[in-house]
Formats: sequence, C-alpha cells, structure tokens
Amino acid sequence: MVSPWPLFVALGIPIAEIGILFGLVPLAVGGLLLFCGSIAGILRENEYVSSAWRGLTGVSVFVIVGGLALWYADTATASDLLIRAYSLIGTGVLLLVAGVGGDLFARDAEPGV
Repeated sequence: MVSPWPLFVALGIPIAEIGILFGLVPLAVGGLLLFCGSIAGILRENEYVSSAWRGLTGVSVFVIVGGLALWYADTATASDLLIRAYSLIGTGVLLLVAGVGGDLFARDAEPGV
C-alpha cells in the first residue's frame, strides 16, 4: 500500500515557507495546516500515536513554540518578524483546537485514515 502523506508533506513545506518568508498569511497558514496534518497522518499510519487527533495536538505545540520564538526574536532585534510570528501562533492555535476538539467529539472518526 502506498502512503499519500509524502506528497502532501512535499507540498506543505514550500507553501508554508513561501508564506512565512514573504509574510503572506494565507499561504503560511494553509501550508502549515497541510504540512502538520500530513505529519499527524504519518504518525498515526506508523502507529506512533494512538489517534491522529492526538498527533495533531502534539504537532501544534511545536508550531506555537516556533511562533513564540519568532515573537521573542522580533522584540529582541529590530527585524520585522511579527506578522510571521502571528501566522505561526494562529496556525498552532487552530491545530490545537482541531486536535483537542477532534479527540473529544470525534473519537470514532479518524482524519485522513
């Protein structure tokens, strides 16, 4: 059986990077949602996590921490990283809400599996 996740990872990374690099919020958020959802699917497919929802929740923590690191770097330097930090933090919160909500309310349904 061939896994569909590598294709989505390969699309999610450049889309997110273009959005983050140039400060394009819709591309950054969309690319990160695609990338992180694919990572959660890979984790579930390989049985590293018991539920894709929990994998999504775990990945969201890394995205939020990355956003907070950019936010701190913006305050510590004179660079313009704030819109990028908000993109990452907002995406992380969306992923966290989706992961927790899915785990609480959609226990029988697995996303993408």
